[in-house]
Amino acid sequence: MDGDVVSYERNLECLVRAIQELSLARDLDRIAEIVRSAARELVGADGATFVLRDGDRCFYKDEDAISPLWKGLRFPMETCISGWAMLNREPAVIDDIYVDPRIPHDAYRPTFVKSLVMVPIRSLAPVGAIGTYWATPRLASAREVGLLQALADSTSVAMENVRLYDELEQRVVARTQELVAANRLLYEEACERERVEQDIQRFSMTDELTGLHNRLGFLHHAAELLSASRQQGTPCLVLHLEVESHDSGPGENLPLAAARMLRAQFRRDDLLARLGGGEFLVLATGYGEASAVLQRLRAGLGAFNRATNQNLDLRIGHAESTRGQGLEQLLYEADNALQRSGPGWGGT
Repeated sequence: MDGDVVSYERNLECLVRAIQELSLARDLDRIAEIVRSAARELVGADGATFVLRDGDRCFYKDEDAISPLWKGLRFPMETCISGWAMLNREPAVIDDIYVDPRIPHDAYRPTFVKSLVMVPIRSLAPVGAIGTYWATPRLASAREVGLLQALADSTSVAMENVRLYDELEQRVVARTQELVAANRLLYEEACERERVEQDIQRFSMTDELTGLHNRLGFLHHAAELLSASRQQGTPCLVLHLEVESHDSGPGENLPLAAARMLRAQFRRDDLLARLGGGEFLVLATGYGEASAVLQRLRAGLGAFNRATNQNLDLRIGHAESTRGQGLEQLLYEADNALQRSGPGWGGT
């Protein structure tokens, strides 16, 4: 197996393992422990930090590094690169910290850090950041940044889970104290807890903007679909899609428009997921010829653009399970095909 494939599979295994551990975390200390180790392993970093937003300051709650960084310290949001990532709601990728004006150089000189990546935890209203650091100059790849952002997205879900569990347990304690003799009310509390558990599980696998699956939801359901299709002898088609918009004026949010277009092109049984921005994954079974699927998708995009006065472009990478590939291999092949696909196609 190609080295890049092995490395990619190991990264996916590391990410899935971290997501599974995060789903079981019940306090912030455990989340910090999981995140700092997983972030460092995912990208082969020399150090990693777990940063929380504390009002107008960045609190460096925990770290895993070859030498001490800033654990326990707080810095103003406006003077800290983790604050920059949170305020701008986007990753900071820096190959040389001493030529980047966003870096407080005095705070970094006592450390080993030469290069870094900082990703925000939660895109809509960041609650923290994950930092990874290298002792030698290094420019992180887009795939590495994507893995870190996927970890950060799952971390935000875990943090929300902890908050919900804390609130739920406080409510259960209060209700139990008040209604210790009322078995019926205790039963209602148990039912409510079950409902919250289901809501948490659904939330952890759903993209909050579009309502499609997120990366975790896709990985979970795609493994089940792929296994079922193998038992039935039915091939699977994985599509890695990148949708862009060339509209300059006000209009429908790109991810929402793209999700609406994709829902119209695929069946209810097909698995759709948004990875972030205009990037989507689709797993289809029993689809017939792959070329016919791609042709219908392009035609559907053209019809959608004309009907909605949109100006969406689409790049497609796809892989078929005709050789019995596992999910990780299919995702890898689809991603490679997307990178080779050339400019987007708008169908107008």
